Amino acid sequence: MVRRADPAHPVVINGSAESADFVRVLLDDPSRENTQLWGQVLPSEDIELCLCGADLDDAVVTIAWFRPADGLEYVWRFVV
Repeated sequence: MVRRADPAHPVVINGSAESADFVRVLLDDPSRENTQLWGQVLPSEDIELCLCGADLDDAVVTIAWFRPADGLEYVWRFVV
């Protein structure tokens, strides 16, 4: 889930009942490319993503993580 009250600082929330492991956030923006490593994100934990300086009209955020239950990698994308 994403709270978008401030487009330059969306808040990503782990709405799952399980943790997300080895979380990586990739910003695909024509003006820059950026990767952040978040590590483990616990259930209900929220993390603010700083998109300052990004072209918010074209920015795409990709979040990738592994589920402990099955070890598979999952990917989720959103636009601001």
